[in-house]
Amino acid sequence: QVQLVESGGGLVQSGGSLRLSCAASGSIRDFSVGWYRQAPGKQRDVVATITSGGSPAYPNSGEGRFTVSRDNAKNMVFLQMNSLKPEDTAVYYCKAERIWGPRLVYWGQGTQVTVSS
Repeated sequence: QVQLVESGGGLVQSGGSLRLSCAASGSIRDFSVGWYRQAPGKQRDVVATITSGGSPAYPNSGEGRFTVSRDNAKNMVFLQMNSLKPEDTAVYYCKAERIWGPRLVYWGQGTQVTVSS
């Protein structure tokens, strides 16, 4: 079992920055990881993904404001968010999915990001 714990959320003003962290209780070297967000009344949507090899992707954004990275030695994945907008307000979740064998998917509990003004 792999436990995922997000942290780094909080309240920031429009235009500010946050770095979210996703800490795994075990190795995620063989997992792709995604960051998702969900605002009240809306569907959960992918923000960024990163492959086990460290290749990032931003499937639903061309704004260039977010950067996903990982440190496999520390079992951590990060999401750097810059130039935040009120529309970014949501609960942010990380998801780890094993890239081989039977499907294993783990979700964190989420961290709240609130962007004011």
